[in-house]
Formats: sequence, C-alpha cells, structure tokens
Amino acid sequence: MNKQDKFRQQVKSFYSVLVISFALVLLIGVLGITYMMDPSAFSFKGDTPNSEIIGNTGEDEDWDKIENGIHLRTGFKDGEGLMTVVNNCTNCHSAQLVIQNRMNEERWIEIIRWMQKTQNLWDLGPNEKIIVNYLVTNYPTKSKGRREALTNIEWYPLEE
Repeated sequence: MNKQDKFRQQVKSFYSVLVISFALVLLIGVLGITYMMDPSAFSFKGDTPNSEIIGNTGEDEDWDKIENGIHLRTGFKDGEGLMTVVNNCTNCHSAQLVIQNRMNEERWIEIIRWMQKTQNLWDLGPNEKIIVNYLVTNYPTKSKGRREALTNIEWYPLEE
C-alpha cells in the first residue's frame, strides 16, 4: 500500500467518524427540542394512573376550628377579634411572629404605624382597635428578669 492509498483510507475513516458524529448531534438536538416543546412525549405511561385516586372526604375542611381555646390553624387564643387578627395579620407573616411579640397598646399601635409607613400595610380603619384590643388582652407583656427561672430540672446528688 502506497502513501496515497493509506492517506485516502485515513480520510475515509475520518469522514465516517465525522458523519456519525454529526448524525448523533443532530439526533440529540431534535430530541432536545421535542422534549422542550412537549415533555409528556417521553413519558411512556398509559392513560390510566398506577395509583388509586382518593377523593377529599371533607373532614379536614374546618379551617377555623377551635379546640381547647386555641385556633388550630394559627395557634392564636380564642377571643373577641380573633378572626379579624387572623384575616389582617397572617396575610403577611406567620401567627407565631405575632404571638411571640407581646406588647402593650401603645407599642402595638406604634408597630402598626411603622408597618403602614414602611411595609405598605393598608389602613385598618375600625379593625385597628379590634386587633389591638385582642392582642393586648390575649398576649400582654411579660415582665422578665435577666432570664426565666429554671424549671423541670432533675437534680442529682454530687458524690465526693
């Protein structure tokens, strides 16, 4: 085999590899575009689901249920103005944030004004008094010392 035949053989094999590579890239491109257009085209599932469909029985639909004086969905204490507080306060943040911030009437009003000024809280109108009264009544300020007293401690005797 002379040099020209050897060179032609190498060119033919390189050409074959190039054609196969181009065909693979083209195939992957077509499959990728098809998947982007319709991902369900690659799901090989039948029309019927493999799992059983369970309907809603309606037992858990009471969102405003109160047990032992606690509103179950939010954790707020039951009292006059509860639903006003739920409807106005839990739109923006969790009920736990409201519960943990125990303040007096002046401080709650100051916080409401701050939220209206900086956080785009809407004008509460007559609901403001209901909300503040509920919060002051059910979550009054706690007077704490440096730290809360230790409770539920299991003491043990020190051995010498």
